[in-house]
Amino acid sequence: MPLHRWFYTLPLRLRSLFRRREVERELSEELQDHFEQKTRECMASGLTRDEAVRKATREFGGVEQVKEQVRAIRMDNWIHSVVSDCRYGARQLRKNPGFGAVAILTLAAAIGANAVVFSALNACLLRPLNVPQPESLYGLQFSEGSRGYQSYPNYLDQRDRNGSFDGLAAYNMSQVGLDTGENPSRAWLYEVSGNYFDVLRIQPYLGRFFHSSDERGASSAPYIVLGYGYWHSHFHDDPGVVGRTVEVNKRPFTIIGVAPAQFQGTFLLLSPDFFVPIVSLEDEGTLNTRGGRWIFETIGHLKAGVTPAQASADLNSIGEYLQKTYPKDNGKMDVTVVRAGLYGDTFEGPIRGFVAALMLLAGLILLAACANLGSLFAARAADRSREVAVRLALGSSRLRILRQLFTEALLISLAGGAVGILGGAMLLRRLSAWNPFPQFPTNVPLNPDANVYVVAVLLAFASGILFGAVPVRQVLHTDPYELIKSGSLGKLGRRITFREVLLAVQIAICAVLVTSSMVAVRGLLRAMHSNFGFEPGNVILADTDLDMAGYSDDAVPAMQKRMIESMQTIPGITSVALANCPPLASCGRLSRASVFTDATSDLRPSNVAASPLVFKISPEFFAVAEMPLLAGRTFTGHDDMKAPRVAVINEVFAREVFGALTDALGRYFKMGNGTRVQVVGIVKDGKYTALTEDSQSAMFFPIVQSPSSASCLLVRSDSDPQQLAGAIRSRLRDLDAGLPAFIQTWSGALDRVLFGSRLATVALGVLGVLGAILSITGIFGMAAYSVSKRLRELGIRMALGAQRKEVLEAALGRAIKLLAFGSAAGLLLGILASRVLASIVYQATPRDPLVLAGVVLAMGLLGLLGAGIPAQRALSIDPSILLREE
Repeated sequence: MPLHRWFYTLPLRLRSLFRRREVERELSEELQDHFEQKTRECMASGLTRDEAVRKATREFGGVEQVKEQVRAIRMDNWIHSVVSDCRYGARQLRKNPGFGAVAILTLAAAIGANAVVFSALNACLLRPLNVPQPESLYGLQFSEGSRGYQSYPNYLDQRDRNGSFDGLAAYNMSQVGLDTGENPSRAWLYEVSGNYFDVLRIQPYLGRFFHSSDERGASSAPYIVLGYGYWHSHFHDDPGVVGRTVEVNKRPFTIIGVAPAQFQGTFLLLSPDFFVPIVSLEDEGTLNTRGGRWIFETIGHLKAGVTPAQASADLNSIGEYLQKTYPKDNGKMDVTVVRAGLYGDTFEGPIRGFVAALMLLAGLILLAACANLGSLFAARAADRSREVAVRLALGSSRLRILRQLFTEALLISLAGGAVGILGGAMLLRRLSAWNPFPQFPTNVPLNPDANVYVVAVLLAFASGILFGAVPVRQVLHTDPYELIKSGSLGKLGRRITFREVLLAVQIAICAVLVTSSMVAVRGLLRAMHSNFGFEPGNVILADTDLDMAGYSDDAVPAMQKRMIESMQTIPGITSVALANCPPLASCGRLSRASVFTDATSDLRPSNVAASPLVFKISPEFFAVAEMPLLAGRTFTGHDDMKAPRVAVINEVFAREVFGALTDALGRYFKMGNGTRVQVVGIVKDGKYTALTEDSQSAMFFPIVQSPSSASCLLVRSDSDPQQLAGAIRSRLRDLDAGLPAFIQTWSGALDRVLFGSRLATVALGVLGVLGAILSITGIFGMAAYSVSKRLRELGIRMALGAQRKEVLEAALGRAIKLLAFGSAAGLLLGILASRVLASIVYQATPRDPLVLAGVVLAMGLLGLLGAGIPAQRALSIDPSILLREE
């Protein structure tokens, strides 16, 4: 149509759309006038009135057909047609509320699960940090996938010598004691470089930020910038807090500002309570030691036009300079520039793998739901075969019928999507407020945003089109005459139908989910009762840091001795020990040290023999932890600062440094500063940082020879943990009321280590239950449809003397075969998929006989549940009544 013609008819089209009743009345009157005129013309030619009406009707055609042709030209036709289809579809669903409810709830569960998992993916991997220009913000990742952890002097060189970043900022997370005039408490902070806020280009919500110009060396710039959440919860949004003085580790600091509400720090998983300059807390020695790697992360905005690869090359050239200039402190630096927020491969890789696996499983759930609904839709189309036949016989096009079926499918999918989004949003809000680790400022921003809603709506549309397309072939290849004669779209023969293939796929997907969930559950149970190399049961941990209470380095050993002696006087306590950080306690204080053989004289990083974990312990530690001693002795009270340096090592350390366990006892090794240490004992290997870790080297020093202000009391007792925790807290308060402490059982501390395994197990368990429900409904639908379509045949069989077993085999044989085939395929796929769980769930193995037996039993039970009611219906057939009705 020419453009000018289209504009000419536009008012008429809009009038047809918004004043339909009036336009329809006018159309009817106009057509009636034409008909009357044709009739008068026929009468003028000599025909009677009746003959003229009949002739005019033949020549004019059907009035309704002409109206449809006129409406097709107008713009509003398709809108009213869609509205009509929606109304008809809604009436059909109201006629069968059971089908509608099952379909909507099935899709709601599947789409809700996908929305929740995608929200986690969006929060952790897709959504950038909430800072200006987040697309240009990158962090430094060093060799072996460990981002950050470099020395402060190295950071200064990288900041000043690079030409790729507008600025480089450094930060470190740590826990301190905060005294605001009330009860001292623990708080988490970012120690940041003075240019941190300037590099991130953010503005304060209240007051001001500190800058590089505020730094004047060690112990300068005693300023605090509060996080918005901490200001809201602890200072009740008081704007007068700016200028107030508080104590951090018994040192005075001035609050100068509040960060904006949307800024939660630059590490996605933990949000700090407040920010302080690095120089305000660290001493001169720490700031100037080039070999001490404690900076958590270095971040900055790339300059315009600079690519990450170019920036990496620039930083590697600086690394070569540092290696040549300071060979004793720096080895080869392999620096890459990666997206900021998740600490490089350390967290981003495992999170990406875990969320991707959950997305895959959630996608399988959605496919299973679509397969289930597709099978039900095909059966429903067969049940409505007479309606389809009549509409085809009356002249309706097949595409018109298919459009109606697709409309009903989209109504169900959109309703299911709405319910799923609502339920998913409620769950996500609860998960966002959930903190599984109370002692850490966990920050998991799972609140759904526009991306989550858009994906959920797209999934709803795609699902509706997917399962709505299943009966297309049935409708396109049907003969109305045969349909009216037979009364059914469905044909039960020996050929495998598409609906049966869908059911087999659905059962296979369910078997994959059930297998994965059982593997995860079995692995978690094994992990909880496995041998860690120590015995955490009946041990309470009291985590303290004397630096928070203002103790000097010289006063720390005496206070720690008093703490141990005070604990020993509590009734019911059998033994007490001290450690800088017990194994698997996730206290964040474990470090590694470079170790050289005794024969090595050139102590540069390239000659390192091992990099073991360092534990600083009191003599009673091995007895309290029940850590097996394989050879030699443990520490005694004589291993103090005046005695030669000694260490107890594990088996891996002995093999890495000395070649064999038998050659290690009594031998010496060197530390990075040249100090010789004698091995006096060897203990059994254990788990130190994660359950899924490979065996790694570890060494234990007397805490008196290697003092640590941050330490953890280990108290073994057979008393009730709650009562004992109160007694421990009371004794610590008696010793120093200003000393914050966090008390928990050692088994409770393992919850953080087991968190990934438990999260995977719960997620897979929920998905497995959803898959099982879908499998039951799918088997039920298939079996019920088979029995319904073969009632006459089954009645004849029973009338001719067929046994109950033969009737069941005829009625449910194909459904049972599909169950067996789908379960076998799903079990094999589940075994292959479960290998991925080994990196998340400790001791998860798909080759466990109990897992295999459990999957077979579970799928058998699902089959019985799904086919039970149809089987009962098949066995309750009365041939005389059925044949009389037929």
